[in-house]
Amino acid sequence: MPESPDGLDEIILSEAYSPRLTIGMTVNPSMMLRSTAALAFICGTAVASLTAQEPPSGRSEAGDFQKLEPALKFLRTRNTRDYAVTTPNGIDEAKYVKIGGLEQWITIRGEDRKNPVLLLLHGGPGDATNPWGYAGFRNWLKYFTVVQWDQRGAGRTFGRNGAAAASTITIERMVQDGVELAELLSKTLQKEKIVLVGHSWGSTLGVFMAKARPELFYAFVGTGQVADPTRNYAVAYAALVERASREGNSRALQELNEVGPPPYKDGKGFAIQRKWSNLFEGADVFLASTLGFALTAPGYSLGDINDWFEGQNVSGEHLVAQISAFDPKLLGGEFAVPVFVIQGAEDFTTPTSLAKTYLNSLHAPRKAFATIEGAGHFAVFTKQDLFLNELRARVLPLIH
Repeated sequence: MPESPDGLDEIILSEAYSPRLTIGMTVNPSMMLRSTAALAFICGTAVASLTAQEPPSGRSEAGDFQKLEPALKFLRTRNTRDYAVTTPNGIDEAKYVKIGGLEQWITIRGEDRKNPVLLLLHGGPGDATNPWGYAGFRNWLKYFTVVQWDQRGAGRTFGRNGAAAASTITIERMVQDGVELAELLSKTLQKEKIVLVGHSWGSTLGVFMAKARPELFYAFVGTGQVADPTRNYAVAYAALVERASREGNSRALQELNEVGPPPYKDGKGFAIQRKWSNLFEGADVFLASTLGFALTAPGYSLGDINDWFEGQNVSGEHLVAQISAFDPKLLGGEFAVPVFVIQGAEDFTTPTSLAKTYLNSLHAPRKAFATIEGAGHFAVFTKQDLFLNELRARVLPLIH
């Protein structure tokens, strides 16, 4: 199998490594299972292949999960209260808007409508942040009006339009979707321009949007920045081996040496890289927490969460080949807007060294590179306050 492109988030259920959900950062189509089965595995719903072996007591996982519903209801009610926007001039909207001929889901939240608008482009492709971002970005709402968008093929947008719209999932169409949304936000929220932040796959989407319509944006901010897909995994592999050697982690060294450096002929090599990337970055706790927040998200159902997983699969199936085929030189060159890259100091998915080289190579009216210590590929989520400090220091002066 050819090497997968970097910057792609994935949820894989891999029996080869453990009987649990494994969350990584690469889409390997040969390893994907349908997301409904993945959710059923987590939630204990009645799927024969996953519940054939019940506990000796005769208790079913489906029944046990149903008993959790009162607790989930309590937590949803609590989260509705605790993460609400209650300021007099605040905004808290969640709705479908017509973009590119499809109804697409967005949320708009902030404590003061006078604040700058920030459009967050999620990674994946298809890994919407809305199911848990109501909590993850709550502290940002004091300084920005944060817009989260379930992109074409993702989350509630996928749920609304279904697989029938899958054939329209192309890079070009999604860039245009993003531009249309930016225009809509500027008009409806009465802003001259907005701030664009892209994570992982979203950093690729954001680069193309910023290049296509620079007059719409104060700045582009990339994180988990996709830089050079042709070198990504080789650089990441070397960094993982160096980290394992430095720590004396014999198990990591053994598993990495067994699969060797990329390219890989099957999914095992990618899975080992993702496993140790997440472990070394301390990402596993964060990744698991997103499901917990999604299960207790105000207004969300299990059907919405199934759509969240399914959208990642469908998006990956349609975009992986396209991302693999485009020329990485298209990401660089000339920008007509300021460009900032805020990267985890040890990103083993979209390597920090490549992201810095990428920024150094491009031309922009203003540019800067910042690292967040103690963070990796998910720095924007795991170190939200430090990331916010960088945003305030670098982006707000361009606006005020």
